[in-house]
Amino acid sequence: MENHTPPSEEVDLFNPELFINRELSLLEFNHRVLEQAKDENVPLLERLRYLCIAGLNLDEFFEVRVAGLKQQQVYGSTQRGADNLSATEQLSRIAVRAGELVAEQYRLLNEVLLPHLDIQRVRFLPRSAWNEAQSRWIKQFFKHELAPILSPIGLDPSHPFPNVLNKGLNFIVTLKGRDAFGRNSSKAVVQAPRSLPRVVRLPEKCAGGENDFVFLSAIIQENIAGLFSGMKVSGCYEFRVTRNSNLFVDDEEIDDLLRALEGELPSRFFGEAVRLELSEDCPDSLEKFLGDKFKLQKPDIYRCDGPVNLSCLAAIPDSVDRPELKFAGFTPAMPSSIRQHASIFDAIKRNDILMHHPFDSFAPVIDFINQAALDKDVLSIRQTLYRTGLNSAIVHALVQAAEAGKEVLVVIELRARFDEEENIELANVLQAAGVQVVYGVVGHKTHAKMSMVVRREGRKLQRFVHLGTGNYHARTARLYTDFGLFTCDEDMCEDVHKIFQLLTAMGREGKLKKMLQSPFTLHDSLLDLIEDEIDNALEGKPARIMAKMNSLNEPQVIRALYRASRAGVKIDLIVRGHCCLRPGVKGISENIHVRSVIGRFLEHTRVFYFEAAGAQLVLLSSADWMHRNFFDRVESCFPVIEPKLKARVIRESFEFYLADNIQAWVLQSDGCYLRETPGDQQRFCAQQALLDAIPST
Repeated sequence: MENHTPPSEEVDLFNPELFINRELSLLEFNHRVLEQAKDENVPLLERLRYLCIAGLNLDEFFEVRVAGLKQQQVYGSTQRGADNLSATEQLSRIAVRAGELVAEQYRLLNEVLLPHLDIQRVRFLPRSAWNEAQSRWIKQFFKHELAPILSPIGLDPSHPFPNVLNKGLNFIVTLKGRDAFGRNSSKAVVQAPRSLPRVVRLPEKCAGGENDFVFLSAIIQENIAGLFSGMKVSGCYEFRVTRNSNLFVDDEEIDDLLRALEGELPSRFFGEAVRLELSEDCPDSLEKFLGDKFKLQKPDIYRCDGPVNLSCLAAIPDSVDRPELKFAGFTPAMPSSIRQHASIFDAIKRNDILMHHPFDSFAPVIDFINQAALDKDVLSIRQTLYRTGLNSAIVHALVQAAEAGKEVLVVIELRARFDEEENIELANVLQAAGVQVVYGVVGHKTHAKMSMVVRREGRKLQRFVHLGTGNYHARTARLYTDFGLFTCDEDMCEDVHKIFQLLTAMGREGKLKKMLQSPFTLHDSLLDLIEDEIDNALEGKPARIMAKMNSLNEPQVIRALYRASRAGVKIDLIVRGHCCLRPGVKGISENIHVRSVIGRFLEHTRVFYFEAAGAQLVLLSSADWMHRNFFDRVESCFPVIEPKLKARVIRESFEFYLADNIQAWVLQSDGCYLRETPGDQQRFCAQQALLDAIPST
């Protein structure tokens, strides 16, 4: 291999033009999700599901990302990222791109998905299509199910504008005439009950088929006049407000994180408004009226040619029993090494066990804790929980273990965004069973995915660990791609033990032998590994970097990758979500290629590969290459050592995904993504190849 010489010309790697804005990159990710809803190769009900996912993504984007930018504006923050865009500049560009995405969502719904669903006799009946029998049933439904719990509020000096809930369905109603007290109120607000589904299935006795639905909003609009006796309703228009959902908990000032979060959660429903969604036919005068009430300007207001909450359709794919309109089912594989042993501990002692979910079953992870709970020789279990769910089989096993007298310690991250309330309840349930619960480290979310069992075997204590890239959640293990590793390697077990000690005892963790962790060693170690590849390239040794992750935005890592590219290191990045690195810039990043794969399963694995002069270092991690993961979270990163397992990770993470020409998108230097097409090549889909590799049972 030829020696490379470093480029002689000096370049400014701090140039803002070398960095793509994080928020705009996030919107481009949502565009790629929306494209899945357009893909005719995707089953129809799954296309509808992707449309809903795009809507939910936008909700969270406004609740968190836009809300944060607006806060920067309010407080006059001068904070800028590596791209050097101010909060105002970002909000301006977001409004344009988000507006385009919203318009495309409704065009796709109205012109493509609803007509195709109608052909398949999955129908959403507009008011104009209701027959007499349907109208009668809907009127009775309104009378008995809705009217008793609706509270219309006329707007006058004694009835100020109500404080509407975050993302709730509301109606602004225009009225003529006087009420029973002689008041001449021209406007009213009606809030739809949160307890009722936003889409209602018509009963067989009046439906044209078993999958006929009507929107709750249409039911309310059709019968709204009954709420204003003696007055005339001249207009009724849907609206929805998205509010700032960041929780403001000062880590330095709290004594009890659980109680602080319990007190803060209600504010999520009534934070500052950041977005107003309005029905397409709402008059401009009412748009201005509502905008003024919520202190929102024209760029913050989005017109919707359909239901203002697209995610209201999210329940439809699961409620419609039409398997031919959905992805084909599959049975995940059970690792042969586990099948061959009655005890999972015996299997782990024989060899490390690697699992690639959802293609491999998540059941062994549950069995690991279940067997530990029942095994008389198991003395203790330690576990991190981030997003797990109260009814999780793992939680039940942990409770059972504690009730059996075992030492059970669980580190729960209460601040997992939008799961805080469930995690608080989970903590209370575990504590009631005798589990020792801690909430991690103040100021640093515990995002590491680790489980450790200590078992007495003869005269010695044997430790077994499970390390993963994803959460201990059985449902998402069927929807997300993640790696999990079982091992009883002494060094790895000792490292996991030290990390748990760090989380619970608050002492120094001591030097780890094989693992890396945030916020202490992961960032610096990755920079060192990149520098090693640079040195190897300059010395003519094999040099290669490959990484697969959810997001990439940390400036120091990006600059290090630019330096590596300039030194001749070939770099392939598979980044599902936002990516702030700009590939393909002449003299800077010509050796860097970035792709995103969007498919049936949410790509969630974090895998890092360094050629290491032929030694091939493979790391799995809970962390993305983001500032928060390196500096504000407790993360774990661990090597895959066994050669066969290492080869499998390389094959399934990189060889497959770099060959994908069906579901891959390639990032261009201008920040846009182009979808890969097979052309004259053989079609290859990484996720489908992994599904096809599952052994038949």
